[in-house]
Amino acid sequence: MRHRARRMVTALTVGLLVVVGATTVLRTSQALALNNGVARTPPMGWNSWNTFGCNINETLIRQMTDAMVSSGLRDAGYQYVVVDDCWMNPNRDSAGNLQGDPSRFPSGMKALGDYIHARGLKFGIYQAPLDRTCAQFFGSYPGATGSQGREAQDARQFAAWGVDYLKYDWCSPSGTIDDQVRTFARMRDALAATGRPIVLSINSNSIHTKTGPQRDWGDVSNMWRTTEDITNAWNTGQTNGYPMGIQNIVDVTVPLAARARPGAFNDMDMMEVGRGGMSDTEMRSHFALWSILASPLIAGNDLRNMNAATRTILTNTNLIGISQDPLGLQATQVSFDGTRRVLAKRLSNGDVAVALFNQGTATTTISTTASAIGLSGGSFTLREAWTNATSTTSGAISASVPGHGTVVYRVSGGPGTPTSTPTGTPTAVPTTVTPPPSAGNCQVTYAITGQWPAGFQGDVTVRNTGTTPIDGWSLRWSFANGQQVNQAWGATYTQSGAQVTATNVAYNASISPGGTATFGFISSWSGSNTRPNAFTLNGQACGVA
Repeated sequence: MRHRARRMVTALTVGLLVVVGATTVLRTSQALALNNGVARTPPMGWNSWNTFGCNINETLIRQMTDAMVSSGLRDAGYQYVVVDDCWMNPNRDSAGNLQGDPSRFPSGMKALGDYIHARGLKFGIYQAPLDRTCAQFFGSYPGATGSQGREAQDARQFAAWGVDYLKYDWCSPSGTIDDQVRTFARMRDALAATGRPIVLSINSNSIHTKTGPQRDWGDVSNMWRTTEDITNAWNTGQTNGYPMGIQNIVDVTVPLAARARPGAFNDMDMMEVGRGGMSDTEMRSHFALWSILASPLIAGNDLRNMNAATRTILTNTNLIGISQDPLGLQATQVSFDGTRRVLAKRLSNGDVAVALFNQGTATTTISTTASAIGLSGGSFTLREAWTNATSTTSGAISASVPGHGTVVYRVSGGPGTPTSTPTGTPTAVPTTVTPPPSAGNCQVTYAITGQWPAGFQGDVTVRNTGTTPIDGWSLRWSFANGQQVNQAWGATYTQSGAQVTATNVAYNASISPGGTATFGFISSWSGSNTRPNAFTLNGQACGVA
């Protein structure tokens, strides 16, 4: 949690925890992500804490909701409006239920959720798993309203309010990793029991030995903090202590790439883009690195008055497309000499995103090759993420990168899938069976990737099998047996009766020949879950893979 003066108060506690942490047994990676149907790509949204701390109320949150729409962030893919600490009445009601602070949120938390939902966005809220939230622990906010012993009751309350995202913050020096796992899992199971799909975001590091990087938390939560709290600075000199700068967080998170997958992501903390403290070059690196490392993209600035440079960074369609790629992979390290760092991320259509990151202060040339990032062949196209400029290469990938800068290329070409790659680079894509011929100029792959008694998750990929680009698309199909879409990512949707129409968002509006666009959704259902077998794209029938 973000309480900037806390370290003076807890210096002795932290010193003792260093000894405890040295004896902690590290956990092996878990094989499966939490299968609750949400966060199939890194969540995108906004959180109140970085800018406002405890100074929040319903008017402010509504203004931020409206600004997310008017600024274009919603259309760029940002979904969650997250109300952080200090929203609660310091006392539960007579039945033990959580309540919103009546002076700050007089209309109540359900009304706030309804307001957010009415604007096509999703509602997030903050809570802590022990007796107190962070603000309560440090005495800056009254009460002790944590979920300890009331997990099921609080989960039901959140579901009744329409909450879609829960930030769950340990905020205590007590407990082993095993204690944390058991405690976080109680809320995981309580949320599941409500039947409402809710993203679970945890931070095990608050006022605690840093357990975030010591364990793969994907069996417990959808996203988990890897480091101490972020601040709006490039490098604070910390390895994993308060406060963390951008470069410091990257150093901790890069080695954890194997843990990222759909439904489970390393969380590098809420972004500081647009909050000052760094140059535009550093802000662009911040966003580029969070994107290629598959961290959730949770803005923390004041959306009501951001300047053009901030908006341009936060809505960069090339980087958002890399972030939201449905494979859900985190970039892995190709090379690093202490200054020049190369990271590569395999994408679902066979492209590879590569970041050339200069951790030094002077401009330098950073180079790699298509072979080093897992591609074979003799001709490649590079699309630069910031300028959108394209160039061709026979294999060399290089750029002059300013101090603290990051150049990102999307590399396409070769046979379409990477070959086996060196250690530390993206895993090779298995050879696929050639799909059957498609009708028209499009082909649809429709997969049910998760199912539970009240609903299911579907993932849809549209491939352009024609010879000209598709610029803007709408895919239409009909459901049977009462399916009803209630959440979607990578597309906007409407449903009239059984007919569903999914329409592109900004970052996947264009599909080049041979390229794909992927989106997903969560739907309720009744009866048998029959798969659709007919799709039209912009009115033209598509083949079905």
